[in-house]
Formats: sequence, structure tokens, C-alpha cells
Amino acid sequence: MLKALKKVFGSKNEREINKLKPVVEFIHSLEPEFQALSDDQLKAKTGEFMERIEGGEPVDSILPEAFAALREASVRVMGMRHYDVQMMGGIILNRGSIAEMRTGEGKTLTATLPVYLNALTRRGVHVVTVNDYLAKRDSEWMGRLYNWMGLSTGCILNQMSDDERKAAYECDITYGTNNEFGFDYLRDNMKFQPDTLVQREFHFAIVDEVDSVLIDEARTPLIISGPSEGNTQKYYDANQLVLKLSPEHADVDEKDHLAMFNEAGIKRLEELLKVENLYDIEHIQILHALEQALRAHNLFTRDVDYVVKEGAVVIIDSHTGRPQPGRRYSDGLHQALEAKEGVTIEKENQTLASVTYQNFFRMYEKLSGMTGTAETEATEFQKIYKLETYVIPTNKPMIRDDRNDQVYGSNKAKLEALVEQIQTENAVGRPVLVGTVAIESSEQVSQFLTQRGIKHVVLNAKFHAQESEIVAQAGRLGAVTIATNMAGRGTDIILGGNPEMLAQSEAARNKDADYEELLAKYTAQCEADKKKVLELGGLAILGTERHDSRRIDNQLRGRAGRQGDPGMSLFFLSLEDKLLRLFGNERMKKMMKAQMTDGLPIEHSWISKAIERAQKSVEGRHFEARKHTLEYDDVNNKQRNTFYALRRQMLFGNAREYLFKRARAIVEFTVNDYLALQKANEDDRGRVEETLKSIFAFELPEDRKIEESLIEEVITRMQEDYSEKWDHLGLPEDVIENHERFIMLYMIDQQWKDHMRVMDSLERAVKLQGYAQQDPLTVYKRDSFKEFNALMDRLDEEVVKTLVHVRPQLQSESLSQMKREREKEEKAMQMAGGGEDKAEEPQNVKAKPVRRTEPKVGRNEPCPCGSGKKYKKCHGLAKV
Repeated sequence: MLKALKKVFGSKNEREINKLKPVVEFIHSLEPEFQALSDDQLKAKTGEFMERIEGGEPVDSILPEAFAALREASVRVMGMRHYDVQMMGGIILNRGSIAEMRTGEGKTLTATLPVYLNALTRRGVHVVTVNDYLAKRDSEWMGRLYNWMGLSTGCILNQMSDDERKAAYECDITYGTNNEFGFDYLRDNMKFQPDTLVQREFHFAIVDEVDSVLIDEARTPLIISGPSEGNTQKYYDANQLVLKLSPEHADVDEKDHLAMFNEAGIKRLEELLKVENLYDIEHIQILHALEQALRAHNLFTRDVDYVVKEGAVVIIDSHTGRPQPGRRYSDGLHQALEAKEGVTIEKENQTLASVTYQNFFRMYEKLSGMTGTAETEATEFQKIYKLETYVIPTNKPMIRDDRNDQVYGSNKAKLEALVEQIQTENAVGRPVLVGTVAIESSEQVSQFLTQRGIKHVVLNAKFHAQESEIVAQAGRLGAVTIATNMAGRGTDIILGGNPEMLAQSEAARNKDADYEELLAKYTAQCEADKKKVLELGGLAILGTERHDSRRIDNQLRGRAGRQGDPGMSLFFLSLEDKLLRLFGNERMKKMMKAQMTDGLPIEHSWISKAIERAQKSVEGRHFEARKHTLEYDDVNNKQRNTFYALRRQMLFGNAREYLFKRARAIVEFTVNDYLALQKANEDDRGRVEETLKSIFAFELPEDRKIEESLIEEVITRMQEDYSEKWDHLGLPEDVIENHERFIMLYMIDQQWKDHMRVMDSLERAVKLQGYAQQDPLTVYKRDSFKEFNALMDRLDEEVVKTLVHVRPQLQSESLSQMKREREKEEKAMQMAGGGEDKAEEPQNVKAKPVRRTEPKVGRNEPCPCGSGKKYKKCHGLAKV
């Protein structure tokens, strides 16, 4: 019935695409009008559109004219006219939806339409890319078009200063990676001066390769961390102990990615450590290190999950095959891997700020994305981001030959068959792109090809710097390219070769060469080679195994057959592949083995469908993992938003006004709570006296009755004393306010850091609730709510108490320690998102002598910060 209805009415996607056609036709009808305009008249349209929007006209009502204007500008500036399907894609993106467009359909040019339209609001548009190279390339390439139309373009790159970032965000259109946008958000919420913030509102974002950013990377939150105290020797010790165990001492479930000691293992460890009970509280740290060492040895493989580069363990992104320098596994796992590989162990870090990609991108008023592969994840996009996915038809019919998978009994037989196929294709000059899922397999294939004398290039996480150049030339006559997963996304593979990159490469080697002559030479050569490649059937895509996700396989296939070009895709599999070994149906595997002849493959459409079912199973697991991460972060996100709003209030408001307002709230609550208890015949005068004394330094006379008039008395006294102790210094008001704001923000940041540490511990602890038939998430929500309420109560008290008790004449003693800690955090903030995700004090640097400008504070004297503790127990701790 459903199939019959689809035949009559079409699928939902087809119906929506058909609705776009009249809009595209209307844009066509405007083309002669805009073609008749002079350059100056066409440029002036931008100002006219802006005025209409300021006058209240909806953005969507201007869409046909804006699209027509930009298409004409594109023809004049770049020599490129948007296809009809690109117009459709642009309309979908403007709606705040996802446009799936096949590789080579021109997504970068498509995005210029909604980017231009939404930039007319002057509220800023963010274009999110997967790496710095694409951000820089697209901002320069498409920036020519935007600038010609009177819009400014900026680009956020790694290692930029705050001033440069701020200037880029002030532009109408800002390009950058998901990492940079996310880390700038976190850094802004750690700033101490309003004028140092770099971002403005989150208005409209278009995410390029949206599946990679919002799906693949969504399991890993963005974290800014600083150094914490901790002993790293325990990880070396744990590593040595685990090496002494046998397989029967642990239960390892590779399918669910779990590893834990069994009873025999615990008993053996207790013997090795010479302890009676490894689960005693005093052994909790070494037990945790042992558990992580077990995971490191059994669940993580070098050159698959990570590489060791320049004495450091660098994580490999499981979906893109790219290295992620600066990213570290949490909870001591990274230290366990460092101990396993025998490299220097970095100290564990303390979280200073964090956010998941899901919650970061959901802050945008309007979010959209584009990719070549999104349909298989449409459900997740809808559930998590409320984003609809639409498949845009290709500009020219797709004629690529997608062949059935070939399944072999062993990995050896599979690789031999793969190499035979490569040799066959290479013998006639047909370009071949080999897609692998790990560095290990790419190097295996490379060794086989080297033995047979087949010239080739390898692109994996070890050679990612040459990514775009290598991938761009994968369509050259006779080229054989081995690429890990989808390395080089965003770079077109042009059949015959990319003449511009070839000319640039030779010009870089030969400084005396004339670039224009080189470009002309390579253009002619590439055109001739393209004809030969087309005759040979286009680019051949060969996969060494199926990926966990159908999307990644589709991305690999999509590298061939762009814009109506011919092409071929074929996957070589074996029953030893991880996907089939762990997730394949047992009945399917038995049938395969029964029909296999040694060295010969099974090839049938039902096998491909069975493998696809296994992939769906894995995708479901990954979705649950991302959903699980988000469910916990949703709890944290509500708290984070509340805290950041409070912080902004302090940052932009008048510090002293805020102090007096919160002080009044504390006194009113204390007095009113006492009066309510008194009506119930309960007397708690001692608590009132203690609160007023500890927070406000107010001694309540024994004969003073507690009544509402006491509120004004305490506040008036506090305001007079507070103002007097600062005013007598004779400092400018802005200097005093900066001191007050610094102390306020420092105090609440310390409380927030402590709270995040508590939340991390709480999340680990509630996982055990499942064994007691309780829902861990429910327990986490309940307990985290209590912790956050306690935090909010503490924040007011700590800020008020510190500022009331602070002695300005001695403030350098307390502030110097605060500022030293703040400098460490700023290092971590600068490093986050680039280079390293840690901040360490420089080693072996001779300290400069410190000249004391204020009286020395004795270790047993009250700390000048006003905490009420002795100096040695407070800010003097750092000097002990």
C-alpha cells in the first residue's frame, strides 16, 4: 500500500523538492532584470536589501531577488553560474535544514546563496568547516564574491590572537572550524574583562560536512583543562602489573568495548600488590589506574586508535582517520596509553570548561548543514537537532557502477585479490583510489603494491599535512592513491588531474618558473589525460573493508561519478574483518563459509544487504552512545547556562551594585527565615549571629532584637564600611571596580571548577546504580540538582564574604596568588583547540626575585583574602 501511494504521490522528499521548482523558476524570471544592471547597480542591491530588512520586511520574502543578484554577481566575479539544483540546495539551507548533495555538486558555491541572504541582517553568519585548510580556502575563494557585493568576510584560524578573532567575528560572514567556534565560546565564558570577548550572538550557521561535525565528532565534548595535582608513577606501575596477568584474569568484550578484571584477576593483583582487599578506599587510585591499563592493552590498538608521534600519543579520529593533536582521552585512559607505549606521561588535567557539540550548535537561532551523505542519519538529525534532511537531485544523471561486495574467507586472500584488481586497473592507466579504515591496513596494502612495483601514494593520519594535494591528484592517469577513510573531504578529485595544484607544486620547487606558463602546460596535459580516463571508465574506488557506518562507505563511493562522470566502486571483504566478526549474523557467516572455495569470493546482492544490516546495528549503538553523552550533558547544560548568565551579569554589570544586591538578599533571607521559625516557636538566634559575623563582620548585640529593621541596619553598616575602606586609597573608580570584578569572577570560577569536579565524580559513581536496579540518569539528575542548588547558595556567600572581609592595603598578597592561578588558566584557554589541551608551568626557568611592596603576612595570621582561615591554610598553601 505504502509503495503504491509513493508511486502516485511521490516520497516526502520528492514532494518537497517539487515545491521548490516554482521558486527556482521565479528566480530565473528575474535573471534578465539583474543581467541588465551595471556593476555598481548590482552592488548597490546589497544596501537596498539591508534597508528593506531593517524596515521590517522578512528575510524570506527577499530570497528570490537576493539569490538572483548573487548568481549574477557570481557569473561576473567568478565565472560560475549556480545550477538549478544549487538554487534548491540554497533554499533548503535557508530554511534551517540539511541539504544532501552528492560529491562534486558544488556545495561550496551553493552555500553562498543562503550565506549572502542571511548576512543582510547584519547579525553575522558562521560557516563551519572540518579543518583550517577548508576554512581558509573557502573564505578566500568565496570571499571575493561577498566582498564584491559589499559584505565583509573573516576567518578564524588556529593560533590567532583575541584581537584578530574579534575582528573576524565582527565581519558579516565568518569562516572557521567547529573546534574554533566551540572553544571561543568556552574561552569567552572565562574572560575577566568585557572588552576581551570575541564572539557576538549565535544567529545563523551553515555546517559543511554536517554529518562529520554533528554526528561523528559528537561523542567527544570540547574541554578546556588545566593542570591538576597528581602522581603519574601509578600509571607506569599499573602498566607493569597488567603485563604480568594472563588472558584468564580479565573479561574482554571487544564488541561492547569493555574490559574488566574478573575474580581471578583481582586475586592475582592483590598477590602482586601484597594487599588484602584491592577495593579498600586507600587503594582506589591504583585500582583505577589498573582498570585503565587493562583497557589500554585490550581495547586500543596502535596505528588504529592512536599513533605515537614525537614521543606523544596522538588520538586518531575513528571516522576521518585524521590525527587529533591536543585531544586527550579522559579519566586517566590517555595516561595509561602513554605508559603502555613507554612515553612521558602528562599529568591528569582538571576540567575548566566544557560543552558538547550538540549543545553548542543548538544555541544557534537557525542552523543548517550540507553534506554528500546525511540520509542514513536523518533520524538522529531530527531527534537531536530538530533538523530535517532533504536529498537534492544531481545536476547530471549518476552513471557510476556500484558493484556487489566480494567476500573472502581470509584477510590474506582478500588483500591478494585487491592488489590483483589494482594491478589490472593500473596496467591500462585507470586511476584507482583505495579506501581503508585504519593506518594499519593502508600500510599493508602499500607493502603489497611496493612488492609488485606499483607506484602509489599513501594518505593516512601520518601524512595528513599533504592531504588536499594528494587527494586532488587521485584522478590523474595511472594514479594509485591509498587513503584512510574519508581523508581529503572537501577537495574535488578531478579526472585527469588538477592543473592549478600541479602548477603551484612545480612553482614552489622551481622559483624561476613562470606560474602562468606552468598553468597553461598542465591545463592542456590534464585535459588530454581526462579524455583517456573517461574512456577507461573514470575513477575506480576500491574499499578494503566496510566501515561501521554506511555513510562513510557512501562517502568513499561518492569520490567517483561526479557531475555525470563514469566511475566504479567495489568493496573487498573477509570474514576476519571486524564488522563481520563482531556484528555479522551467525547464520549469514555459516552460509558464506559453506559456499566458499579457497581463494575465491562470494559475490551476491543479498550479501551486501546482510552487511548493511550489520552496519545498521553498529550505527544504532553509536547513536545510543551519542544520545547517552547528550542526556548527561543536557543536565549539565542547564546548569552551565545558568552559571554563564550569572557570570555575564557580573562581567557587564556594576560590581559594587551587584555586591550590595546579593548582600541584601542574604540578610533578608537570614532574618526572614529566623522570624518564620520564631512564629513556629523555634529560636535559632545563634545561627543568625554566626551568619552576620562570618559574612558581614557584624557583631549582633545581645540586647538587639531580631526584626525586619535589622536588615537595613546591617546593609547600611556594611555599605558604609565597604565604601570607606576602598575610597580612602584614592584610586580611580575604574581601577577599584576592576579589582572588585576580578575578585568576584575569580571566586565564582573556583566554585564552578570544584562543582565540575564533583559532577565528573558523580557521573562515574551513578554508573554503578544500574547494578542496584536504579536508572543512573535519574539518580544523576536528582543528585546534580542538589549539588547545583548548593553551589548557587555558596556563590553568593563566598563573593559577599570575600569582598566584605578583604583588606585593600594588603590585597597584593591575596591577589597575586589569584592572578598566578589565573595565568595558568589563560595558558590552557590559549592552547585549547590547537596544539595541546594542557597548561604546564615552564620547567627549568630561573625565577626572578620578587620585591615585596606590602607588609609580610605571618603564616598563622588571618589570610588577607578574608576567608577567615589562617594564611597557611588558605593562600599561603601555595608557598609551603
